Amino acid sequence: PDLVDFTRTFFAKHTLLNVLCKYCVYTADKMLLVMRPYQIVATEKILDKIEISTNYKQYGTINGGGFIWHTTGSGKTLTSFKTARIASRLPYIDKVLFVVDRKDLDYQTMREYDKFEKGAANSNRSTEVLKKQLEDDNARIIITTIQKLSTFIKKYSDHDVYKKHIVLIFDECHRSQFGEMHSAIVKKFKMYHIFGFTGTPIFSINATKNNGGNMQTTEQTFGVRLHSYTIVDAIIDKNVLPFRVEYNKTFGMDDDIDDKEVWDINREKVYSDPRRIEMVAKYVLDHFNQKTYRNEKNYTLSVVKNVNEVVTAKDRNNVNEIKEKAVISGFNSIFAVASIDMAKAYYSKFKELMELEPNKKLKIALIYSYGANEEEIDGIIDEENSDDTANLDQSSRDFLEDAIQDYNIMFGTSFDTSADKFSNYYKDVSLRMKNKEIDMLIVVNMFLTGFDATTLNTLWVDKNLKMHGLIQAYSRTNHILNSIKTFGNIVCFRNLQKRTDSAIALFGDKDASGLIILRPFKDYYNGYDDKDGKHKKGYKELIDELKENYPLTDERIIGVQKQKEFVKLFGDILRMKNLLVSFDEFENKEILTEIEFQNYSSRYLDIRDEMINKNGKELEDINDDIVFEIELLKQVDINIDYILMLVQKYHDSHCKDKELYISIQSA
Repeated sequence: PDLVDFTRTFFAKHTLLNVLCKYCVYTADKMLLVMRPYQIVATEKILDKIEISTNYKQYGTINGGGFIWHTTGSGKTLTSFKTARIASRLPYIDKVLFVVDRKDLDYQTMREYDKFEKGAANSNRSTEVLKKQLEDDNARIIITTIQKLSTFIKKYSDHDVYKKHIVLIFDECHRSQFGEMHSAIVKKFKMYHIFGFTGTPIFSINATKNNGGNMQTTEQTFGVRLHSYTIVDAIIDKNVLPFRVEYNKTFGMDDDIDDKEVWDINREKVYSDPRRIEMVAKYVLDHFNQKTYRNEKNYTLSVVKNVNEVVTAKDRNNVNEIKEKAVISGFNSIFAVASIDMAKAYYSKFKELMELEPNKKLKIALIYSYGANEEEIDGIIDEENSDDTANLDQSSRDFLEDAIQDYNIMFGTSFDTSADKFSNYYKDVSLRMKNKEIDMLIVVNMFLTGFDATTLNTLWVDKNLKMHGLIQAYSRTNHILNSIKTFGNIVCFRNLQKRTDSAIALFGDKDASGLIILRPFKDYYNGYDDKDGKHKKGYKELIDELKENYPLTDERIIGVQKQKEFVKLFGDILRMKNLLVSFDEFENKEILTEIEFQNYSSRYLDIRDEMINKNGKELEDINDDIVFEIELLKQVDINIDYILMLVQKYHDSHCKDKELYISIQSA
């Protein structure tokens, strides 16, 4: 906030040159991205660590590296890209390895890196390709998976690369796979610097036993914490969205999950009772449109069109994606369940209910695979399930095969559960989720860590989550997209309140819950005083102010200043209404009638048109602080079907509904 201090430091020649030359990215889409301050600091910290530990010959030890704690959604890919790029140019560094988890992630990261600079990094499809890249002096940055690197170490135990000066950057380094495989890597490489990026570090409180049987924190594995940017920082900076968490009680007894009780198998039997599954499935179908704004809010999205070509392209380093603008209605969601059996039960129940009520039909996909801990009863998702279907029991594999056939019919694809085709199914599901072609994806553990889709705004939860597993899963929903998406929607069918509070205290701070989780309905509806004693107006107060200061009886709003005040007030109402719509309590409490709302919307749009001249530029006397929330206005296609539907409704009311009559005239 101190502009004098800021300009003195930021506009110093060496700082400005550093930002322009080192910390800007001119992307493949011809956009100039400037890194955010916390991204620059994290990159600097890693580069300093490489230089100092090289000078002191601390490479090959834990003192030669460290970890970066940057919350999910804060731009870790860009930070890691620039770090890898600059480190690869250091004269004494031979290679930079960017190591990720899961077979598809090197492809996903490759595409992300390609956005920043075409061909800057080399991805690989097999251990043999990895071997060639490690032997190629021109391949400076290599993206690979921890599984491929581990296989390479077992296969080539005395390769020359182990003697080279290497920087290893690990993505999502909170995962348990980094136990045994990590040990193998640090034993073989002699001159290495190892750095980890994570949104949810492992502390002693949320550590679980790894494959070697030891409790390992992120600091014990990677070295000191070099920089932090928590979820609290990101929400304050508006780099990620807060969450709205809703807890639904699903049976009479007190179902608050206590850690002493989570192993109670009878409790899991109650959760998977067919009557409860039917009740939850009905709730989801009844409230889906409300939570995701489906058929309510439209927006434009840049989508990848030739999905199948992208997925099956032989040369993944040169994938040419065809993007085009599409008008999208609302957002999509993930339904996370406790076990494969529950996933099967929910998928079947949704199909059955949608047959009975076709007007609630959704595009639903199902994905799961074999994992060591299928049920993840303790709620810590350390392992993303592998894409291995071979070890599934026959019943689970047959069911998944049928679900994939449903998917093939829906999208004209030809996937199945065989190794290669299932891997491509995973990628296809990932891309269709990002394009918002799938309304709801039912998962057990897959897609709950590391998957980013800005169109995803709701997570339905019927499983026990806690600590970093909970924050990781919740964080699938809070990536910023547009003005309609103002929070990540979490709908819990288990009482996870204590666990949510504990996770937020660990990864934010103990006072963070008021910032990270939205307030209750009554505060937004009636207004509230914040912790500093400042009153925040509620929906009712804003509507009262609107009716008093800008009555519809006045023909128009006269004067630029008054128009500006109206635009700000009505914009506040649109944002507040957009937030309240997802609360069940808001039903029938809108205050303004539909006609009144439409009339105010018309004035809002008229003023917008007045404030823009013929060349499409704002008039000179309009301040930058006038923001028109056009995306938040409900868009209805006025066509002949719509008018006939209104006429039918009017006739059904025996021609007595005068508001409908006015709507017909307007249409």
